Amino acid sequence: MAHTKSGGSTKLGRDSISKRLGVKANHGEKVNAGEIIIRQRGTRYIPGKNVGRGEDDTLYAKSAGTVEFLSKKKTKFDGSRRYIKVVTVLPQQK
Repeated sequence: MAHTKSGGSTKLGRDSISKRLGVKANHGEKVNAGEIIIRQRGTRYIPGKNVGRGEDDTLYAKSAGTVEFLSKKKTKFDGSRRYIKVVTVLPQQK
């Protein structure tokens, strides 16, 4: 007789592939126009100057330059304040 049960199939054996979210270009790095800076879900980082926001909240550079991360205070409609992270691209000097 067998000492262990036979290993049957399981209903829990699935796992989704990772989405590779996160910061792709850090503070001070040079980027070209159209390059992805951050992949995110929701607006954890907010686009600033020369940065666009895609349909899936991805932030990308609108022009070539240097990435800069800023922290600002934002006042909500109810008067409460919170810190937000803003991503900007400083244009290249010619």
